[in-house]
Amino acid sequence: MCLPVFLLCLSCLTLPVRSQAQDRASLRRSNDHAGRCHYTFTVASPEESSCSGSSMKPEMDGVSSRLTMLEALVSRLIAGVDGGSRTRTNGEEGLQEAYSQVTRERNQLQQDKERLNGQVQELQRRLTELTEEAESLRQRPCQQTNTSGGTQRENRPASEPAYNFGNGAYQEMKAEVTEVPAPHLIPEGNHNFTGCGELQSVGDPVLHRKADSITGKYGVWLQDPEPQGALYTNKTVWRIDTVGKDVRQLFAYEDMDQLSQGFPMKVLVLPEPMESTGATMYRGSLYYQRKRSRSLIRYDLTSESLASRRELPHAGFHGQHPYSWGGYTDIDLAADEQGMWAIYSTSKAKGAIVVSQLDPKSLEVKRSWETNIRKNTVANAFMACGRLYTVASYTAPNTTINYVFDTATSVGQALALPFKNKYNYNSMVDYNHVQRKLYAWDNFHMVTYDIRLGRASHGSS
Repeated sequence: MCLPVFLLCLSCLTLPVRSQAQDRASLRRSNDHAGRCHYTFTVASPEESSCSGSSMKPEMDGVSSRLTMLEALVSRLIAGVDGGSRTRTNGEEGLQEAYSQVTRERNQLQQDKERLNGQVQELQRRLTELTEEAESLRQRPCQQTNTSGGTQRENRPASEPAYNFGNGAYQEMKAEVTEVPAPHLIPEGNHNFTGCGELQSVGDPVLHRKADSITGKYGVWLQDPEPQGALYTNKTVWRIDTVGKDVRQLFAYEDMDQLSQGFPMKVLVLPEPMESTGATMYRGSLYYQRKRSRSLIRYDLTSESLASRRELPHAGFHGQHPYSWGGYTDIDLAADEQGMWAIYSTSKAKGAIVVSQLDPKSLEVKRSWETNIRKNTVANAFMACGRLYTVASYTAPNTTINYVFDTATSVGQALALPFKNKYNYNSMVDYNHVQRKLYAWDNFHMVTYDIRLGRASHGSS
């Protein structure tokens, strides 16, 4: 199809149009190089010999315009390339600096490691020397005996003080042994008394750890006096924070140091939720009261499973007969030299403390005693040598252990042994008969008290 294209040199047209004689016009049609049809209409100007300006100006203007655009484009590309180069250069410099820093730190760590290895080797060398010296001392007799029955001085350096006393002569120490009746060796109230007896005194509280959250306001912490199996020892410390709706976590610490640093070695999850602070440890099991019930639970620490469950007959629970500080402390479990105990009350006892000895495996009640002191008038209680002891106040800084009941004689009597609540809110007191200590939880603080036991007085023996 031939498309008409009219090319008019309008700048060369002059109006009005001259006469036909003067104006020669011609129309020419031809194809261009692309095959399109062109119409060329030509009119001669009678006044101008040629159009103003060069016929190449439009092409030159177009070329100039395109050159300007190309120059701008090239400038932008050059700027982009330079920017990218700078970015890459900055990135490479940053990576190089980071690599250099890492290298320096690695070298420093390597030097520290070598220094520590050297110290360890030196300590090992010294330990070996000390071990050899100790073994040599163990094998070396203190003195040599000759055939005549006399003694000879051992061949040791004269510079040692033990062998260079006075004039340098060896001085033999002799001990004379005199038999004395046992009662004179172990007087009443002596802190070295090893048998069971009455409580003579309670020492000042010793702090081992302070709980670091509101759940540690009150709780239970213990050491098993008679652990079973090889997994845990009597150094293992157990802790339970009893603030919360669902108390199930039992924290195990390798020893007192780990407790003080707050690094548990294990966390056990109890099968049933616990209520209050009346739990205790005995012979590889945790004994506690199930929440909102009079059910007692024995949780085996080795198998991490429920070993026994039994209801404590007629026992009040969940606020019926608590200690004076509350806390649903209706049932308080304890262990001492004579076994497992439950400290509680019943409706029949009208709030007076009832003490029952339990079978440690089945939790069955073996025997019970009713005392003449009301449970809600005392702050706490514990068992030691088959005797019940009560604490008068849980907030007074200087209070007393005010009552003792001996299950051997079924006799109770008033006491006045000083006892300190250093942190003014003592919510748990339990006795460990191997450590001969009281464990207490006093207002976020886990403390122990050294105690002294003495020979039982005539009135309660």
